[in-house]
Amino acid sequence: MKDERRRNALMLEGLGDRFQRESKYVRGETLVGGMSWESLPEPYKFYTNVQIVNLPEPKKLSEMSLDEALRKRESIREYSSKPIQLDQLSYILWAANGIRNRDANQEFRTAPSAGALYPIETYLLVSNVSDLYPGIYHYSVRKHELETLKKGNFTKEIVRAGMGQEMLRMAAVTFIWTAIFERSKWKYRQRAYRYIYLDAGHIAQNLALAATSLGLGSCQIGALYDDEVNLIIGVDGIEESVLYMSTVGQLAE
Repeated sequence: MKDERRRNALMLEGLGDRFQRESKYVRGETLVGGMSWESLPEPYKFYTNVQIVNLPEPKKLSEMSLDEALRKRESIREYSSKPIQLDQLSYILWAANGIRNRDANQEFRTAPSAGALYPIETYLLVSNVSDLYPGIYHYSVRKHELETLKKGNFTKEIVRAGMGQEMLRMAAVTFIWTAIFERSKWKYRQRAYRYIYLDAGHIAQNLALAATSLGLGSCQIGALYDDEVNLIIGVDGIEESVLYMSTVGQLAE
């Protein structure tokens, strides 16, 4: 009877069920890939021949304690029309996944990552940030600066790609997180996908707490049309694809 139930369950399982089952670690099996150092993926993505936006040095902007931020954090879906400041954006980018310390050849970030491989990239759809043109930007983690990909108002496009969620229209900025999958697969093979999703979650929580500490609202978004968001930021959806988003804005009065 037990074997029959198992066979029936396997017949009914979907793609997610199979992934969960087939990406399990099993004692005695090799846990990681070949890890040829010659094929180690680049740890950072850079755009060339683009306009660079220098960000203010990330600095402490709030006296709110971690305990208070944890107690106040909530999903905020309504924002005022007031812009957020560039130094606030700079701090949130750093807090979410920036470099907190450099030691010899190592760079330590504010968020953990499996194997310190950091597959997540951050893009911004800016609508209402002081001293920053509306447009699409990529965050250069190593240099703590923004790379300008497109200028213009893309609110209509992101609302449509975000399944019509109104907070995307009201937000001062929408953070868009992608993964470059090979960075993690180089070591962890198919198990890498589990770690990639966890990495994105660590970063999103850092952002939510940083925004709360600055008196701003944020809401994390997993419901989106992947290929439409990929098109907005200009990634292929195969080697690199969107995973997650978050809105940030001034609290509605």
